[in-house]
Amino acid sequence: MGGEVRYEIAQNAYIKVVLHALKHKTSAVNGVLLGRLSGPDNSVEITDAVPLFHSHIALLPPLEIALIQIEEYYGAQGLSIVGYFHANERFDDLELGNVAKNIGDYIYRYFSQAALLLLDNKKLEDLSGGKDRSPVMQLYTRDSSKSWKLVGSEGSNRLIMKEPSANIVLMDYISSKKWHEIIDFDDHLDDISKDWLNADLFK
Repeated sequence: MGGEVRYEIAQNAYIKVVLHALKHKTSAVNGVLLGRLSGPDNSVEITDAVPLFHSHIALLPPLEIALIQIEEYYGAQGLSIVGYFHANERFDDLELGNVAKNIGDYIYRYFSQAALLLLDNKKLEDLSGGKDRSPVMQLYTRDSSKSWKLVGSEGSNRLIMKEPSANIVLMDYISSKKWHEIIDFDDHLDDISKDWLNADLFK
């Protein structure tokens, strides 16, 4: 089944993770993906995302606090953590580092179809042309081999947009500097009045 899984990401989840990376351009950032298995083919539906950290992203205690709160909130809605998102500190760095792999491994223990998404800054930069409808991130999955493998877009196991116009909407948000409004778990730990759910982001 591992080679047949499809990953479909909803527009708001997709935009959240990109805006999080844009807000902290000089830092590595990360987040988790929420969703469920759907359909007879057990495709993974990514319906939401929670931006986690932009500093000290390798520290375990804040991560554990965040995951407990996220699982409690989304579990009540029938959603689970189905993947992990990472953007590297350097613009030209497309290596999947150990922090990303380790957190991905942790999620994989509980969800064996876990997706690991790595931001591709070059693809993001090329969006200004407005024609590309493919996600600006690379998809990695793993199986019992314990290593994360990059999935080619031409393969049967791929990341697709739920809304084909997601990149057009993303470009609108980038031009209006919407990334200033995104709040991650780091921000929430600094000031608990800040909403890590970003409930008002798309209003």
